[in-house]
Amino acid sequence: MADTQTLDKAYHVLVSHVVETGQAHYSDLATGLGCSMEEARQLLHDLTEAVPTGIRLNPETDFIATFTPFSLIPTPCRITVDGQQKWFGI
Repeated sequence: MADTQTLDKAYHVLVSHVVETGQAHYSDLATGLGCSMEEARQLLHDLTEAVPTGIRLNPETDFIATFTPFSLIPTPCRITVDGQQKWFGI
């Protein structure tokens, strides 16, 4: 598992991307941290283990389903900020 400092940076990259775009993928980690796609994919899995109730992946995939309090899958709980609706809540 990655060290705490790396996990903190990865979490910040992902949550910032979700806030900015409403979506996130491990490729965003690769870009944000300057690492390979495989390193980013593994880091995402390390994050889901370190923050088990905060980040959930779709079963048997590398796709983020929820990043508390956000859902990256459309739900009836829409979040609107300053007239922009690009987030879903859980």
